[in-house]
This record gives sequence, C-alpha cells and structure tokens, in this order.
Amino acid sequence: MELSVEKPEGIVKLYDENSGLWRFVKADKSSARSLEIIEKALRGLGLSKNEVKVYVYLARTGEHKASDISEALSLHRTETYRILRDLEKRGLVSSVFEKPLKFIATPFEKALDILIETKRMKLNLLEKKRQNLIDIWLSLPKPEVEPERKEVFQILEGEEQISLKADEILDKAEKEALAFISESDIANFYHSGFLDRLEKTSKKGVDVQLLTNYSPKTCFFIERTKLKKTRYSRLNSENMPTFIIVDNEHLLLLIRKENGKKKTAALWTNYDAFIRALKTLFTELWNNNN
Repeated sequence: MELSVEKPEGIVKLYDENSGLWRFVKADKSSARSLEIIEKALRGLGLSKNEVKVYVYLARTGEHKASDISEALSLHRTETYRILRDLEKRGLVSSVFEKPLKFIATPFEKALDILIETKRMKLNLLEKKRQNLIDIWLSLPKPEVEPERKEVFQILEGEEQISLKADEILDKAEKEALAFISESDIANFYHSGFLDRLEKTSKKGVDVQLLTNYSPKTCFFIERTKLKKTRYSRLNSENMPTFIIVDNEHLLLLIRKENGKKKTAALWTNYDAFIRALKTLFTELWNNNN
C-alpha cells in the first residue's frame, strides 16, 4: 500500500543555490498573514492566483530559472513559462541574460505602481466609453411591456460594494432616510464618507434620522457629524445588524459573520413586508431612546 505524506501547514519550500538542495523552513505566522494581505491586494489589481505566486516567490527569493520556480511552486513547466512571459509583458518580471535563462522580479514598490496605473488607465477608458454605451443602449428598440414593480433582492459582498450601494440608495432619497448603524460598522461608514452624505441629504429637505448603540466609540463618531436628528439606542441593540431604509422603497441590511472576521455581506431589497418590519423596529428604538 502506497503512503502519502502531506506537507505540514506553515512549512515553506526554499531552494538553496549554494548547496543546490531544497530545504524546508517553518514560516512565521505573522509573516504568513502579511503575505496573505499582499497576495489578496495583488489579485485585486488584476493578477491571477498563480501569477501572484510566481511574482511573490521571485520578489522574495531573488532570480531563478523557470524550472526552479516550477518545482518550488508545484506548477507545470509550460504554465510557468507562460506566466513568466505574461508578467514580463506587464513589466513585473525581467529576464536575466545568462545561460540558462533566469528571471528576476521588479521591486515590489515599482510593481505596485505599475499595477495601480494600469488599473487607473482601464477605469479612465471605461469612463470615456460610458456615455457612448448608454447612448447605444437607449437607441435599442424597446419592447412594449407594461412596467411592473417586482419585489427583488440582491446580495452584495465586500465593504466597497456595500458602500457603493448605500450611496446609490441614498442618492434616490426624496422624503426619508433612516439608518441604524451598529457600533461595529460606524467607523467604516464614517471613513467612507457616508455620514457626511447623510448630512448633505438632510440639507436637501430629506428627513434623515441616524440611530446607533450608545458607547464611547459611537459617541466619538456621532460627535463629529453635524446631523440634527441623531439618537442613541439604550435598549438591548448591541447585536442588531446595521440597516438603512430609504423612502420605504429600499432596504440595505448588513450581515457580519463571526464578529466581522469573515467577509462582510449585505442584502438589498425592495420587499415591502421586510421594509415595514424593520421600519417598525427602527421607530420603536427611536422612540425609546431614553
């Protein structure tokens, strides 16, 4: 019977050029967490999982032959060459003119600048195309269908998507915007500028009410807003999720798992019964703040 031995977690395989041997080194947990953050950021800037692995390996260990990279990262040699060439085209890797051919990573700071600038250029191009795409869409023949209000919902993941959706429904506010922001979320909403946008919305004649838990943290952020209608809930609302209701038409409900350790998600809906239930809860908390 063949036995398979799994490599223990936290063990990194490194190639020692002086001895020509591979050695296994126990990785520091704090370093592993830092690398995880960096790798996630690089993927967000457009690199694939394996492209990130190859770049980070080269950036941390110096120049290597493609075969060494392939073996160290357990990648097929053909894929490794393809990734190296793609990274080279993007300016993230260079070839060293030696025999055998070796590859070296662009310094991390420079690589980050390249990726950010590339992302910015793509966004600028999309922005320029935006109006043209809208014009083309509006020029399409419209089917003769009577508009019908549907009760729908949408799941959003990540702070950025949630912030964009919160801004979107707030922009639609004409009469009323109610926001219960929990202690765990208030810092994010403050730094994203949402609390400032609530203030601007109130100046347009919209009835804006902001409610939160009573704590030193929430007091710190609420005192920095200029909203006239803010209250602290003194009822048992510590575990209540953040939610925003606009004009009885839009509800955004945040979902945090394991005290925020997992990725934040949110539910947006125009489901009337759900909105009425949470508005009743908001009114109850608002009227019993003393």
